[in-house]
Amino acid sequence: MSDLIYLDHAATTAVHPDVLKEMLPYFTDRFGNPSSVYGFAANNKNKLTEARETIAGALGAKPEEIYFTAGGSESDNWALKCTAEAYGVHGGHIITTKIEHHAILHTCKYLQNRGYDVTYLDVDENGLVDLNTLEAAVRPDTFLISIMFANNEIGTIEPIKEIGEIAHRYGILFHTDAVQAFGQIPIHVDEMNIDMLSASGHKFNGPKGIGFLYIKKGLKLKSFIHGGQQERGRRAGTENVPGIVGIAKACEIAMAEMEERMKKETELRDYLIERILKEIPYTRLNGHSKKRLPNNVNISFQFVEGESILIMLDMAGICASSGSACTSGSVDPSHVLLAIGLPHEIAHGSLRLTIGYENTKEEMDTVVDNLKRIITNLRNMSPLYEDYVKKNHIQ
Repeated sequence: MSDLIYLDHAATTAVHPDVLKEMLPYFTDRFGNPSSVYGFAANNKNKLTEARETIAGALGAKPEEIYFTAGGSESDNWALKCTAEAYGVHGGHIITTKIEHHAILHTCKYLQNRGYDVTYLDVDENGLVDLNTLEAAVRPDTFLISIMFANNEIGTIEPIKEIGEIAHRYGILFHTDAVQAFGQIPIHVDEMNIDMLSASGHKFNGPKGIGFLYIKKGLKLKSFIHGGQQERGRRAGTENVPGIVGIAKACEIAMAEMEERMKKETELRDYLIERILKEIPYTRLNGHSKKRLPNNVNISFQFVEGESILIMLDMAGICASSGSACTSGSVDPSHVLLAIGLPHEIAHGSLRLTIGYENTKEEMDTVVDNLKRIITNLRNMSPLYEDYVKKNHIQ
């Protein structure tokens, strides 16, 4: 790994060494089932309570409002399906956006097939939701608004507090997919008018296979998985104790280091963006220039294919992506980039670089130097670029 430059932290992150250290005993010496009554297992039940308190504290929530899941996709499914079941018994209306993660979009399609109406809001060229358009979409039968906190591809941070205000003004529940935001930027559920929030441990240096759903106290959501009384009867199944211990420790570290980490990642992000846009022609930044996650860089390179860039970066020991890891292998351009108005040919030439706490300025320089070489080589082989040069008499 020493020669590898990893810039795909939006896809997943390495488990922090302190997180791993905290988890290990719960695979071996402390393996008890928290539901058992003897003392050996009861200690693990207490550990789950501590973990819930840690995560609740990070959100300004109550411990009993935190429910552990297997990750962000499960949390999103739970929020939408069970809200529809509880609050839209005779059908009803959901508002979301065209740039959501597929865990939301596909769940909405599932609900549409079962008689619910869904409005998919447009966003502007920076990926921001227009609040007037959102309010105009509200109907008497609207029972849920689900809009992501920050976009996983272009990094744009949505006006979450204002969206929640609109939802509550009309008596509508507000869910946000915060998988990319939690652990990266400050979130306070009450101050931001959030009723439900999804998050996933492996996005902030915790383990994979563990996440949580915040459900505001008083909401009448029913069980998502039936079978036992775990998670206060709402999600059956033996708790993933090592994972829960790990996500809590990762949360603790993320909160303690957030201010310093945001500062460092923002500096690296802006440095990387500035060098790319200045030194490589025919490029554009995707997403809002300021209202974006500290670690997110998404650039479109005209006249080239993103897949070719990724392959050549990989050969240089640099890990990046062209969008969401959940859609890798798709030949279609990113639905997010199309939603912000990019034509197919430019959307196809996009690259996402997402920074982590271990990255350095020297690595950013190495990435830009390699990109300059790669983009030049690819454009020299591109008929589109050749035609453009001839048409515009470029030397």
